Amino acid sequence: MSTPSTSQQLALPDPDQPSKAAPSVVRRRFGALVFGTAMIAAACGGTNSDGSSNQATNADNDTTPAVEVAEDDEAMAEDGDDEAMAEDGDDDAMAEDDAMAEDGDDDAMAEDDAMAEDGDDDAMAEDDAMAEDGEDDAMAEDDAMAEDGEDDAMAEDGEGEELGAELSFSFDGLEPLGEDFVYEGWAIIDDAPVSTGRFTIEADGSQLFHSGSETDDLSAATAVVLTIEPAVGDDPAPADAHVLAGDVVDGSAELTTSHPAALGVDLTTSSGQFVLATPTSATTDDELSGVWFIELANGAAAQGLDLPELPAGWVYEGWAVIDGEPVTTGRFTNPGAADDFNGFSGTDGTNGPPYPGEDFIINAPDGLSFPTDLTGATVVISVEPEDDDSPAPFAFKPLAAEVPAGIGDHVDIALGAGPALPTGTATIN
Repeated sequence: MSTPSTSQQLALPDPDQPSKAAPSVVRRRFGALVFGTAMIAAACGGTNSDGSSNQATNADNDTTPAVEVAEDDEAMAEDGDDEAMAEDGDDDAMAEDDAMAEDGDDDAMAEDDAMAEDGDDDAMAEDDAMAEDGEDDAMAEDDAMAEDGEDDAMAEDGEGEELGAELSFSFDGLEPLGEDFVYEGWAIIDDAPVSTGRFTIEADGSQLFHSGSETDDLSAATAVVLTIEPAVGDDPAPADAHVLAGDVVDGSAELTTSHPAALGVDLTTSSGQFVLATPTSATTDDELSGVWFIELANGAAAQGLDLPELPAGWVYEGWAVIDGEPVTTGRFTNPGAADDFNGFSGTDGTNGPPYPGEDFIINAPDGLSFPTDLTGATVVISVEPEDDDSPAPFAFKPLAAEVPAGIGDHVDIALGAGPALPTGTATIN
């Protein structure tokens, strides 16, 4: 509400302007003067009872009484004027008092109204503030409850996503499997395997989880094992293909292939050699298009690979990486015997030597042509999960070598150590 101006509050008359009572005073003074003049005239020029002029009589008489009468009249007139002025003054003073009183009353009422309105405004403001505070508190409580609910929901959603709520894996060198297989973790608790969940390795090396842990408490685990399992119709027990394993020490396990619960063999002892030859071809102009893991040092074919025996669930496989495309030479478990594949060999009815190897003469995969020249290609021996359907070599590659440029056929070429074997760490949080 706006505050009244000073003039509105006091309503005082302007001292420079004539008072509203001034005309009345003038009129009263003028009437007293006329009345006094008439009395003087009567005294000085009136008619006596005998008809003679008062003027003559007064001329003969002393003029003092007339003067005194006049003076008395003037005094009376002046007294009248003074009384009139006094009355006017009283009226003006009373009017001003009334005006000031009314203004005072108005000001007091205005102030009361203002205070009342301010009080109402303050009360309303306090009510609004309290209402807003209450709403803010209610909203804050709602938000807190919502956040708590979200946190609880997130906590519930997070349970079991990463191989169990209390176990996490990290790997170095572990590679993707075929689309029909997954990795599965196992905690050994009281000498029995307990699943910690299933996952796959993506092309970028990240882990994609498919199921969670079967237990919420892994604190009693003494070892951790990683296996390869069928993606569908999995047996509840671990498969034979144990990839990595390690004993739990102070809440973590270092996972390796050499642990007895994993592959369990020392692949670093592997050695071997191979030759380029095409014994199944009817011609001799394609001798650089076949790989055989044999030794010809004495002029006769002999076993060319020295490899440790693999546990159940694992096999060896030979590869020639041609123009960046891995092409199998066949799988085997015994390096002193023929492998299980001859899909690219020639058709003239001639068999190859009784050792692992393959001629690349027919049935070339898409993007390749046979026969070919294997100079510059990479030859690999890998260790494969027996049930893995991946078209590429698995992460275990104990032996590898590049075919030297300018090499001739039927010449022994040594295999060297392959890439580092995968490792991992399992952490019980």
